[in-house]
Amino acid sequence: MHSRNPVSSWRNASNARNGANNFLPSSGFTLLELLLVVFIISLLGAIAIPSWLSLLNTTRVNNAQSTLYSAMLQAKSKATEQKVIYQVSFREQNNTAQWAVHPVTINPLDAGWHDLNPSVKIDAAETTLYKHPATGVWRVQFNHKGHANGQLGRVTVALRDSGKKKRCVFVSTLLGALRQGQENSKPKNGRYCY
Repeated sequence: MHSRNPVSSWRNASNARNGANNFLPSSGFTLLELLLVVFIISLLGAIAIPSWLSLLNTTRVNNAQSTLYSAMLQAKSKATEQKVIYQVSFREQNNTAQWAVHPVTINPLDAGWHDLNPSVKIDAAETTLYKHPATGVWRVQFNHKGHANGQLGRVTVALRDSGKKKRCVFVSTLLGALRQGQENSKPKNGRYCY
């Protein structure tokens, strides 16, 4: 037989008569606490999202610049290895910035084109490489010694939506020296990317 605690039974009976069971504490959060948590999360999101997007866009433009720089190095290397003139071609095709490395004997339109990130464009106003009038393809060429063959200049990439965060790659000497640059607040020779 089991025994009961008389004090516990008496409290339960007393609480039942007075209606105290209706006011037992419950677990969970109040509406005010939930609203405060939602407000804090929203505030943190409003602060963090623009910073995150800025970092993401900077990374996209930097990656595009690095890709174009590598393409130029690849063309220089192939030109010296194969003892022929190689070309790096750049274009905007269907709102996509593209590049190709190929010998000059291949028509640029028939070259194997590679896409850059869709959020990046070639900035026509800041790009100073030779642009073929009929095809709209910019190009830089390297001869069998890896030297620049023709016009020196730069190719500039920027964010497609805003045109901000410009990055550029230069062919800066006849010896084919390459360097990278970025957007500055003041122009130099009418260009902001140097």
